Amino acid sequence: MNKQREHYRIAIDGPAASGKSTVSRQVAQQLKFVYVDSGALYRGMTWKAVREGVDVKDAAAVIDLMDRSTWDFLVEDLILKFTIDGVDPTDHLRSEPVRERVADIAVIQEVRAFMVARLQETAAFGDIVMEGRDIGSVVFPDALFKYYLDADPEERARRRHKELLATEGRGDVKEVLTSLTRRDQIDRTRKTAPLQIPLGARVINTTGLAIDQVVQRIVDEVNAHRNSSA
Repeated sequence: MNKQREHYRIAIDGPAASGKSTVSRQVAQQLKFVYVDSGALYRGMTWKAVREGVDVKDAAAVIDLMDRSTWDFLVEDLILKFTIDGVDPTDHLRSEPVRERVADIAVIQEVRAFMVARLQETAAFGDIVMEGRDIGSVVFPDALFKYYLDADPEERARRRHKELLATEGRGDVKEVLTSLTRRDQIDRTRKTAPLQIPLGARVINTTGLAIDQVVQRIVDEVNAHRNSSA
């Protein structure tokens, strides 16, 4: 009897606008793995707090709201999606009110514990590519493939500015850089699961690299391992 192989877990971490979202999506598409955006869960909790008029800096109120909320997860077209109390928040997750408050939600230890548990449960969906800020260090520290993507702050600000122009038709590079710098500071100095290079992760500086180059490197490494293990 053939032993059923263990599912692949690819962890891709890095700061905002380092390219990890685009890279992760494309890697998942090419490998036909489930794509999981861990940040979407934190943005979902932020959206819920904003929607319910809860102060994101009031940890007790946020925790109470989280405990009273029902989360359901599903996979559509190899992408993990979720609803909160039966509502799909996808269209609101990258709105400015959510974007500017999510870092405050993410520092709450009880929120992180809740999200980490939910993210670990996604392993039941099969082979996954998960991106975030603590995937290789906390969520799946034993993942066979761990990457940390980074880029110069100015380059990351230009990328995020370009995204905002495309989605919202506005944006100022200096304001974006200030926002990213604030987010980096919060992420790297929080007490629980700070942003860091996971042990054993392959570091890729994406400054000046095309997305296709980064994607191909990861896909080639995974396929090489799959072929050698076949």
